[in-house]
Amino acid sequence: MGKIKLLLFDLDGTLLRSDKTISPGTLTALRECREKGILIGVSTSRGEQNALSFIEELQPDVLIASGGALVKYRGEYIYKAEFSAEETRQMIAAARSVCGAECEITIDTTDAHYWNYKVDPRKQDQSWGDSIYTDFADFGESSLKMCVEIFDDTQAAQLQTLLAECDCIRFSDGYWYKFTQKAVTKERAIMEFCAVSGIQTAQIAAFGDDYADIGMLELCGMGIAMGNAIDAVKEKADLVIGGNDEDGIVAYLKACFKFYGQINKKKETYNLYPC
Repeated sequence: MGKIKLLLFDLDGTLLRSDKTISPGTLTALRECREKGILIGVSTSRGEQNALSFIEELQPDVLIASGGALVKYRGEYIYKAEFSAEETRQMIAAARSVCGAECEITIDTTDAHYWNYKVDPRKQDQSWGDSIYTDFADFGESSLKMCVEIFDDTQAAQLQTLLAECDCIRFSDGYWYKFTQKAVTKERAIMEFCAVSGIQTAQIAAFGDDYADIGMLELCGMGIAMGNAIDAVKEKADLVIGGNDEDGIVAYLKACFKFYGQINKKKETYNLYPC
């Protein structure tokens, strides 16, 4: 494997432990990687606004948010794939027509995360950021992503048919479905980043655990599945490491640098092999 210039991490189920925190050991390991000249990136289905606490903690060089609809590099937006305000209204109407007027919906915009949950999500997950409650009755903003909670597979298939111009992926830990613009995925976002940065996909090691991560693990030079990942992700990965609650990322990075990393502070990149 060639030299790695970017470590790219999914958040939930990967970089985050089950309690939605990043372990001190992981933070230390990533800081040491950055000191060695390796960029640190986040690639999440969360919107930027409801991942802010982790972004502030990590200060990533690269941020892919809203399932690939937004890319930020060194603090500057380099890619956005938005639905217009009218398209967003039509998507919300379609979700309610199929799943019922009371179905739970979230919308990511560049500046905010909106929800209509029956229970305030911040009471369940303190990391969720400053989400804004709305009934979506007269929503008038352009959006990056819509998520809908759908318990009936038939309804899910019907909504996907109605929103055929959207990319749709289900999250494995519940009944939520993500809708972004067609072909807007984490792997597409990586290609947008590569076009601007000059870094090649072969120089990226990507870490993930869920369906939305499969494409980026297949695209990157090293695709690494967490021990807690779903089987579909493990089957596509180049390597499976320890779980997110076991400091699997820390153990992997330490092993790579110990056995294969040719430590030289003058070098900007290091070989990270499948240890």
